[in-house]
Amino acid sequence: MQERTSTTERYTRGVAAALVAVATLILAANAGPARATVPEPEQQRTPQVNPVQSLP
Repeated sequence: MQERTSTTERYTRGVAAALVAVATLILAANAGPARATVPEPEQQRTPQVNPVQSLP
């Protein structure tokens, strides 16, 4: 049968797990791309659409 853990030990493990979780989230948030790529000017233009013609 397993031995009971003390309350202090359980809280210590909980705090340690919370610190690891926060550190993991911070590292994951900073793991994105360093700089977004900017498309060429030709790619930035949207194609022109002909206006809708009304029916007679």
